[in-house]
Amino acid sequence: MAMHSFSEEKAQAVLDTFKAHHEMLTARAKSMNGVDLAASGELTVRAECISVAVENGQICLQLPLGFGSICLPIPTPFPDGTAAQACLDICTPYWVPTGVKITISIAGHVVLTKVVGKC
Repeated sequence: MAMHSFSEEKAQAVLDTFKAHHEMLTARAKSMNGVDLAASGELTVRAECISVAVENGQICLQLPLGFGSICLPIPTPFPDGTAAQACLDICTPYWVPTGVKITISIAGHVVLTKVVGKC
């Protein structure tokens, strides 16, 4: 079974983006002397997309940032060897990642989305 991997370096770049964004919002809230509603909610950033292929009716991925690995079922009628794209989004309410969202697309159409952790 082929295990496709996302880049730890690209995931780290997203974490750096989260931290910079959090610092900017913190400074903004201090200057506003109050609650900044723009600072609430979740931030999700695309880390990368990689080329993958269906094997044994699934696509297996090694996730960055300690989220482990996962094999995702691909619905029929996509046979083994079908080219696909796996995209990874990293989620956070502040700057510490709480989850990742994986999107699998075939021929430009999303066939599966899976969240690991909390997004």
